[in-house]
Amino acid sequence: MSVSLWRRFWITFSAYVIGCYASLLNRLQVKGAQHIPAKGGVLLASNHISAYETIFLPWAVLRSQPFQMVWAPAKEELFRKLIPRLLYSSWGAFPVRRGRDVKAGRVLNDLLADQKVMLFPEGTRHRDGRLGPGNRGVGKVIYDTRPVVIPTALIGLNRWKFPSLGARGAIVFGPPLVFDDLFALENNKETHQLIVERVMEGIAEVLKQEGAYVGRTEK
Repeated sequence: MSVSLWRRFWITFSAYVIGCYASLLNRLQVKGAQHIPAKGGVLLASNHISAYETIFLPWAVLRSQPFQMVWAPAKEELFRKLIPRLLYSSWGAFPVRRGRDVKAGRVLNDLLADQKVMLFPEGTRHRDGRLGPGNRGVGKVIYDTRPVVIPTALIGLNRWKFPSLGARGAIVFGPPLVFDDLFALENNKETHQLIVERVMEGIAEVLKQEGAYVGRTEK
């Protein structure tokens, strides 16, 4: 997908402004960014604990890979007013309707051919920091598009308040997950479920390595 240099500059500038707040005025650490490929379709699959994630995750990527895009599906309610719609869209967000949104699914699949996309497989926030079950639809997206999947752990952001000073948190990227055995299976719901379960296990493993795993919520 072709993105103008001006838009890439705007994204990188915005990310660095956010990064100054997150990493200089506060203590947001970024680890494992070397696991993220510079090119090709990349899915950053993360736990979901705070509204801060959608602005801090791009910073965590762009600090080492400037002038790239990090796209994100977002609930359509955020796009109803003109100014928020223009702002979110300029940052790489695109609207998704609740339930099955075929159009948004096509956009997501197209982006994952050669772009970076952040996605929260749980689909809903867990402010207590627990890891919820993944949505089977994410498994289908991965099966259909075969991106590099980076398990991503967000730590401590559920305790941040705005504005804050000296708050601690971390974004940790794990090594890419391997799905070759599951891609060899039939394209069906059972396979999609196995894929998303592996994604959630990957996120859990990164959380455990950081000493931040607090258990799973019930399905």
